[in-house]
Amino acid sequence: MDVNGAAAPVVAVVGVVGTLLSALLTQRAAERSRRREQERAERARARALEAEQLRTCYVALNTASRQYLAALTDQLHALLRTEDPRAARQRLTEARDLHRDVYAEAQMRLPDPVLALAGEVTHALGTLYGRLRRLDDGVPRPGDSLEAAQGQIDALWERLRELRRGMRADLGASGVSGVSGMYRLGPSETGPHRPGTHPGASGASSGC
Repeated sequence: MDVNGAAAPVVAVVGVVGTLLSALLTQRAAERSRRREQERAERARARALEAEQLRTCYVALNTASRQYLAALTDQLHALLRTEDPRAARQRLTEARDLHRDVYAEAQMRLPDPVLALAGEVTHALGTLYGRLRRLDDGVPRPGDSLEAAQGQIDALWERLRELRRGMRADLGASGVSGVSGMYRLGPSETGPHRPGTHPGASGASSGC
Protein backbone atom coordinates (compact mmCIF):
# COMPACT_ATOMS: atom_id res chain seq x y z
CA MET A 1 0.00 0.00 0.00
CA ASP A 2 1.28 3.43 -0.97
CA VAL A 3 1.54 5.27 2.39
CA ASN A 4 2.19 8.56 0.73
CA GLY A 5 -0.86 8.15 -1.42
CA ALA A 6 -3.04 7.28 1.56
CA ALA A 7 -1.80 10.23 3.60
CA ALA A 8 -2.44 12.77 0.89
CA PRO A 9 -6.25 12.95 1.41
CA VAL A 10 -5.73 13.30 5.18
CA VAL A 11 -3.32 16.14 4.66
CA ALA A 12 -5.73 17.79 2.29
CA VAL A 13 -8.60 17.47 4.76
CA VAL A 14 -6.47 18.86 7.56
CA GLY A 15 -5.48 21.75 5.34
CA VAL A 16 -9.08 22.52 4.48
CA VAL A 17 -10.16 22.31 8.13
CA GLY A 18 -7.26 24.55 9.15
CA THR A 19 -8.22 27.09 6.51
CA LEU A 20 -11.86 27.06 7.64
CA LEU A 21 -10.92 27.37 11.31
CA SER A 22 -8.56 30.24 10.53
CA ALA A 23 -11.28 32.04 8.60
CA LEU A 24 -13.77 31.42 11.42
CA LEU A 25 -11.38 32.68 14.09
CA THR A 26 -10.55 35.73 11.99
CA GLN A 27 -14.26 36.45 11.54
CA ARG A 28 -14.94 36.11 15.26
CA ALA A 29 -12.03 38.37 16.12
CA ALA A 30 -13.35 40.95 13.66
CA GLU A 31 -16.81 40.69 15.18
CA ARG A 32 -15.41 41.19 18.69
CA SER A 33 -13.44 44.18 17.46
CA ARG A 34 -16.57 45.66 15.85
CA ARG A 35 -18.57 45.11 19.04
CA ARG A 36 -15.90 46.80 21.13
CA GLU A 37 -15.77 49.71 18.72
CA GLN A 38 -19.56 49.98 18.74
CA GLU A 39 -19.60 49.93 22.55
CA ARG A 40 -16.93 52.64 22.67
CA ALA A 41 -18.93 54.75 20.22
CA GLU A 42 -22.11 54.26 22.26
CA ARG A 43 -20.32 55.27 25.47
CA ALA A 44 -18.90 58.32 23.74
CA ARG A 45 -22.36 59.29 22.49
CA ALA A 46 -23.82 58.79 25.98
CA ARG A 47 -21.10 60.99 27.52
CA ALA A 48 -21.66 63.65 24.88
CA LEU A 49 -25.42 63.56 25.46
CA GLU A 50 -24.96 63.77 29.23
CA ALA A 51 -22.57 66.72 28.83
CA GLU A 52 -25.01 68.53 26.53
CA GLN A 53 -27.90 67.93 28.93
CA LEU A 54 -25.81 69.28 31.82
CA ARG A 55 -24.80 72.32 29.76
CA THR A 56 -28.47 72.96 28.90
CA CYS A 57 -29.36 72.68 32.59
CA TYR A 58 -26.61 75.15 33.51
CA VAL A 59 -27.78 77.64 30.89
CA ALA A 60 -31.37 77.38 32.12
CA LEU A 61 -30.36 77.81 35.76
CA ASN A 62 -28.08 80.75 35.02
CA THR A 63 -30.80 82.47 32.97
CA ALA A 64 -33.59 81.81 35.49
CA SER A 65 -31.45 82.99 38.41
CA ARG A 66 -30.52 86.22 36.69
CA GLN A 67 -34.11 86.87 35.64
CA TYR A 68 -35.25 86.27 39.22
CA LEU A 69 -32.67 88.69 40.62
CA ALA A 70 -33.46 91.24 37.90
CA ALA A 71 -37.15 91.03 38.84
CA LEU A 72 -36.26 91.49 42.51
CA THR A 73 -34.20 94.54 41.52
CA ASP A 74 -37.12 95.94 39.54
CA GLN A 75 -39.36 95.44 42.57
CA LEU A 76 -36.92 97.36 44.74
CA HIS A 77 -36.77 100.20 42.23
CA ALA A 78 -40.57 100.35 42.13
CA LEU A 79 -40.60 100.71 45.92
CA LEU A 80 -37.87 103.36 45.81
CA ARG A 81 -39.83 105.38 43.27
CA THR A 82 -43.11 104.84 45.15
CA GLU A 83 -44.77 103.93 41.85
CA ASP A 84 -47.53 101.41 41.21
CA PRO A 85 -45.73 98.10 41.90
CA ARG A 86 -48.30 95.79 40.28
CA ALA A 87 -46.38 95.27 37.06
CA ALA A 88 -43.16 94.65 38.98
CA ARG A 89 -44.99 92.20 41.26
CA GLN A 90 -46.27 90.25 38.27
CA ARG A 91 -42.80 90.01 36.70
CA LEU A 92 -41.40 88.95 40.04
CA THR A 93 -44.00 86.21 40.49
CA GLU A 94 -43.32 84.84 37.01
CA ALA A 95 -39.55 84.94 37.46
CA ARG A 96 -39.78 83.29 40.88
CA ASP A 97 -41.99 80.48 39.55
CA LEU A 98 -39.63 79.88 36.62
CA HIS A 99 -36.60 79.75 38.88
CA ARG A 100 -38.35 77.34 41.24
CA ASP A 101 -39.07 74.93 38.37
CA VAL A 102 -35.59 75.18 36.85
CA TYR A 103 -33.88 74.74 40.21
CA ALA A 104 -36.01 71.69 41.00
CA GLU A 105 -34.77 70.02 37.81
CA ALA A 106 -31.20 71.17 38.43
CA GLN A 107 -31.23 69.39 41.80
CA MET A 108 -31.48 66.10 39.89
CA ARG A 109 -28.53 66.86 37.59
CA LEU A 110 -25.95 69.14 39.19
CA PRO A 111 -22.80 67.71 40.78
CA ASP A 112 -22.60 68.28 44.53
CA PRO A 113 -20.12 71.22 44.59
CA VAL A 114 -22.14 73.25 42.06
CA LEU A 115 -25.44 72.21 43.61
CA ALA A 116 -24.25 73.41 47.02
CA LEU A 117 -23.47 76.86 45.63
CA ALA A 118 -26.72 76.97 43.63
CA GLY A 119 -28.59 76.11 46.82
CA GLU A 120 -26.93 78.98 48.68
CA VAL A 121 -27.83 81.39 45.89
CA THR A 122 -31.41 80.11 45.82
CA HIS A 123 -31.72 80.55 49.59
CA ALA A 124 -30.35 84.10 49.36
CA LEU A 125 -32.80 84.92 46.56
CA GLY A 126 -35.66 83.62 48.69
CA THR A 127 -34.51 85.66 51.68
CA LEU A 128 -34.41 88.81 49.55
CA TYR A 129 -37.84 88.00 48.11
CA GLY A 130 -39.30 87.72 51.61
CA ARG A 131 -37.77 91.04 52.66
CA LEU A 132 -39.11 92.88 49.60
CA ARG A 133 -42.55 91.36 50.03
CA ARG A 134 -42.70 92.51 53.64
CA LEU A 135 -41.60 96.00 52.65
CA ASP A 136 -44.17 96.04 49.84
CA ASP A 137 -46.92 94.86 52.21
CA GLY A 138 -45.95 97.42 54.85
CA VAL A 139 -45.10 94.83 57.51
CA PRO A 140 -41.30 95.02 57.81
CA ARG A 141 -39.36 93.10 60.41
CA PRO A 142 -36.48 94.62 62.39
CA GLY A 143 -33.61 95.13 59.97
CA ASP A 144 -35.83 95.30 56.89
CA SER A 145 -35.16 98.39 54.80
CA LEU A 146 -34.73 99.37 51.17
CA GLU A 147 -31.03 100.00 51.88
CA ALA A 148 -30.61 96.49 53.29
CA ALA A 149 -32.39 95.03 50.26
CA GLN A 150 -30.06 96.96 47.95
CA GLY A 151 -27.09 95.51 49.82
CA GLN A 152 -28.42 91.99 49.31
CA ILE A 153 -28.94 92.66 45.61
CA ASP A 154 -25.39 93.92 45.17
CA ALA A 155 -24.01 90.81 46.89
CA LEU A 156 -26.25 88.50 44.89
CA TRP A 157 -25.11 89.83 41.52
CA GLU A 158 -21.59 88.87 42.58
CA ARG A 159 -22.82 85.46 43.78
CA LEU A 160 -24.38 84.82 40.39
CA ARG A 161 -21.08 85.61 38.70
CA GLU A 162 -19.40 83.08 40.97
CA LEU A 163 -22.09 80.49 40.29
CA ARG A 164 -21.61 80.96 36.58
CA ARG A 165 -17.84 80.57 36.94
CA GLY A 166 -18.40 77.36 38.91
CA MET A 167 -20.66 75.95 36.21
CA ARG A 168 -18.17 76.85 33.48
CA ALA A 169 -15.36 75.23 35.47
CA ASP A 170 -17.40 72.04 35.80
CA LEU A 171 -17.93 72.03 32.03
CA GLY A 172 -14.18 72.36 31.52
CA ALA A 173 -14.11 75.92 30.22
CA SER A 174 -10.51 77.07 29.89
CA GLY A 175 -9.09 79.65 32.28
CA VAL A 176 -11.71 78.96 34.98
CA SER A 177 -10.73 77.78 38.45
CA GLY A 178 -12.63 75.08 40.31
CA VAL A 179 -15.60 75.47 42.63
CA SER A 180 -13.65 74.91 45.85
CA GLY A 181 -12.13 78.39 45.88
CA MET A 182 -15.32 80.21 45.11
CA TYR A 183 -16.70 83.26 46.86
CA ARG A 184 -18.84 82.85 49.96
CA LEU A 185 -21.41 85.36 51.16
CA GLY A 186 -20.58 86.73 54.60
CA PRO A 187 -22.89 88.50 57.04
CA SER A 188 -21.26 91.85 56.32
CA GLU A 189 -22.41 91.63 52.71
CA THR A 190 -26.07 91.67 53.62
CA GLY A 191 -25.88 94.95 55.53
CA PRO A 192 -27.07 98.39 54.44
CA HIS A 193 -25.75 99.82 51.19
CA ARG A 194 -26.60 103.06 49.47
CA PRO A 195 -29.58 102.47 47.15
CA GLY A 196 -28.63 102.64 43.51
CA THR A 197 -28.88 100.90 40.19
CA HIS A 198 -26.61 97.91 39.85
CA PRO A 199 -24.98 97.73 36.42
CA GLY A 200 -26.46 94.28 35.94
CA ALA A 201 -29.92 94.96 37.32
CA SER A 202 -31.72 96.77 34.52
CA GLY A 203 -33.61 93.73 33.33
CA ALA A 204 -33.66 89.99 32.81
CA SER A 205 -31.18 90.15 29.97
CA SER A 206 -28.60 92.10 31.97
CA GLY A 207 -25.00 91.05 31.51
CA CYS A 208 -22.13 90.97 33.97
